[in-house]
Amino acid sequence: MVVGEIPESTGVLVIGAGPGGYVAALRAAAAGKAVTLVERDAVGGACLNVGCIPSKALIAVAERFHQAGNGATFGVRAEPELDWSALQAFLRRSVVELTAGVHQLLSSARVNVLSGTARFVSPTRVAVEGANGVRHLEFDDCILATGSRPMELAALAVDGVRVVDSTGALFLQQRPDSVAVVGGGYIGVELGTALAKLGVRVAIVERAERLLPELDASLGSVVGKRLAQLGVAVHTKRSAVGMSAEGLQLDDGVVLEAEHVVVAVGRVPNSDGLGLDHVGVRPRQDGRLEVGPDRRLARHLFAIGDLTDGPGLAHKATAEAEVAVAALCGERAIFDPTVIPAVVFSDPEIATVGLTRQQAEAAGVASRSFRFPLAANARARLDGEVGGHCEMVVDDAGTVIGVHLVGPHVSELAGEAALAIEMAATVEELTAVIHPHPTVSESLSEAGWGVMGRALHVHRLGARS
Repeated sequence: MVVGEIPESTGVLVIGAGPGGYVAALRAAAAGKAVTLVERDAVGGACLNVGCIPSKALIAVAERFHQAGNGATFGVRAEPELDWSALQAFLRRSVVELTAGVHQLLSSARVNVLSGTARFVSPTRVAVEGANGVRHLEFDDCILATGSRPMELAALAVDGVRVVDSTGALFLQQRPDSVAVVGGGYIGVELGTALAKLGVRVAIVERAERLLPELDASLGSVVGKRLAQLGVAVHTKRSAVGMSAEGLQLDDGVVLEAEHVVVAVGRVPNSDGLGLDHVGVRPRQDGRLEVGPDRRLARHLFAIGDLTDGPGLAHKATAEAEVAVAALCGERAIFDPTVIPAVVFSDPEIATVGLTRQQAEAAGVASRSFRFPLAANARARLDGEVGGHCEMVVDDAGTVIGVHLVGPHVSELAGEAALAIEMAATVEELTAVIHPHPTVSESLSEAGWGVMGRALHVHRLGARS
């Protein structure tokens, strides 16, 4: 043994302190395990520090600013003034307050938190390189929760000044005049919408045929119309090929004027640099790790979150953490959700849970559906939102297998839709739930009535079968 390599020991080692990692550490500590949590950047991971939280804070500010200046329809006339420094302070304060809460939870649970980069040097040991040198940790069980990072494009090297990634777009030093967003997925659409509402001239470039290509076209089309109303220029079936002095160059010869270019084309798992060869694990070509239903990579090694298959969502990582800790504690546990709800915080919001009609057909599941227009929903009308809808999909037995919404506040309905599908609720059961009036949640009952051929607040057109 080399001098200086005398290891410390821990029962459970968690690498990565994002939503999956810190929850795993808390659950393992609650189970009586001695836990060490290693994080190379900041506790809370990308989600709390540079992703979910500051981006939603930016969206909240943008919505307030936009509403203040566009309230004439409601009898409100104002000329709002944007304080960019105060906006940035709010974003950072939101991050600090939430991460401080996570630190307090970890401290109360007596989780040993180490700052540094962990790398396996043997099947049961890691070296943690930090500001004060290298420490070695011997563990009984290890959970990998190292998350992901923004994908890079060779043609658009991120310099942190003119070309930025999704993180850089959140923390620009001043409001730009123009921005080109490369990538029309949920990250690009959320950022583009927020910046447009803050008075920035925005263009979005997406190489697929439409924005939000991973979602049902009916959902993305509503958001696309709103982007047009906000003055966002959308360039689909186009690719960015480089930068010039004038702006972003596209493959069709068009040059988009842009003070900043935001690269938002996806994320890459942080599985490299972990020394996984020392534990006999090889990532797939896409960087993801193959795990069992209990999130197990090897006998005493687990992986959760963006390192594994499935959507890169914080709530998925958190749910997987619960399973991994239960498994390492000797319980029989598997990660087998019927659905994982997904939300896009666009304008209007999108919430999609379970199967669409097309997905049901591809899976060989006979289905029918009904799409209730939010133009017939009182709360949506009061908010000035009339372009969205709620679609419910049921199988032959009338069991709810999908709910897809686009409209105001629909992110808050994803949990109810997921519960209904997980519990195999029938359309009759979900429709029988009394939803408060006036709320957008009433659209769930309305869509259910429609599926059953008993539409109430719209013409009785019947279900799509």
